[in-house]
Amino acid sequence: MTDTESGGAGAARVVGEAEVDALVRGICFKTGPPRRLGVELEWLVHDLRDPARPVAPPLLAAAVDRLRTLPLRSLLTVEPGGQVEFSSRPADSLASCVTEVSADLALARPALRDLGLVLAGYGQDPWHLPRRFLDTPRYDAMEAHYDRLNGAGRTVMCRTASVQVCVDAGFEEPGPLGFGRRWRLAHLLGAVLVAAFANSPLHLGRPTGWRSSRQATYTRMDPGRTLAPDEKLDPRAAWAEYALDAPVMCIRSQDSASWRPPAGLDLRGWVRSGQPRPATADDVAYHLTTLFPPVRPRGHLELRMIDAQPGEDGWVVPLAVTAALFDDPVAAETAYRAVKALADTAGPEPAPRNALWRNAARRGLADPELHAAAVTCFAAAREALPRLGAPPSVLAAVDSFTTRYVDRRRCPADDVLDHVIGKENRT
Repeated sequence: MTDTESGGAGAARVVGEAEVDALVRGICFKTGPPRRLGVELEWLVHDLRDPARPVAPPLLAAAVDRLRTLPLRSLLTVEPGGQVEFSSRPADSLASCVTEVSADLALARPALRDLGLVLAGYGQDPWHLPRRFLDTPRYDAMEAHYDRLNGAGRTVMCRTASVQVCVDAGFEEPGPLGFGRRWRLAHLLGAVLVAAFANSPLHLGRPTGWRSSRQATYTRMDPGRTLAPDEKLDPRAAWAEYALDAPVMCIRSQDSASWRPPAGLDLRGWVRSGQPRPATADDVAYHLTTLFPPVRPRGHLELRMIDAQPGEDGWVVPLAVTAALFDDPVAAETAYRAVKALADTAGPEPAPRNALWRNAARRGLADPELHAAAVTCFAAAREALPRLGAPPSVLAAVDSFTTRYVDRRRCPADDVLDHVIGKENRT
């Protein structure tokens, strides 16, 4: 949900529906050999000594100011509720991506510790109600849009954090690294990643009944921008149709502090009517930044379904496993065969509302079919990682996670639940 704008030559020109369709297809799928990798790490910011105590807005603002003075190589942004995000530069290898982001986090953590704060890795804040930290026209419009639907949108805006892995779209041609296969793989493997890395089982300190409450919240919010596109269509056609039919959340204005569009306006209707003003190429690009499906094409593929992970280096494991399963041809083929078998259990609804994704969010790896797929996928990834040049520290982290969680049908949320239940039993 980074507040970004596009711009550039021709961005202000008015566009028609056919041009919008072509723009979306061209912007969002850039095919070629998979070479680059990236990661976007969202973190909650908690009180170092008492994480259940809310961080006062002035202290949070001071923390953001402190982080912005650091010589970070990652792009630092702030989410609506004060979550901080480190977005890596596109990396040529897994090793370089891990090295750069780890170095940035090594700078950030002591700077926050000096203020009595810590980066906390949970998919959804375990203790606090949603509270907006940023006051911008974009987030005013977003909040107003979600409030017309239900309270889930505010939770996602202000209380959630994730590990978003970015991989290249892949070759135009068919095969394990072809973009059509990778698009399909992302939507099926995504449920396995939800289950394996689920880490948000609490609301106000109490179990919710979901291993990934963050993912459960996504299933309840705006379906016009959080469901997966129609997978029966070609990926480019599916995404263009999805973008045109999605509700418009923001119509930017230099003359007004309000960016809120008329209720019920989708991009197709805006382009056709030209009201409340004609839509431009830049408006189309901005509209794409307000769509939050589990897999978002942005030239590359952005996998958005993984909860933020515990520990200082917990994020390395989902990054490494996902990179291996997408960019090593042998591992990609093994993973595709394993997750394709799950398609029959998903049901007719798209991700994340279908039965497969709901089971992943609710049960984690306690679900037998998801567990079997995870065992296969983690083994394939581990075999591939040396071929991708993964350093020993990454291999050790994947081995440790596999032993602690995958082999035991557990996920990080189970550790949180064990702690809460144990604490209740002691009182």
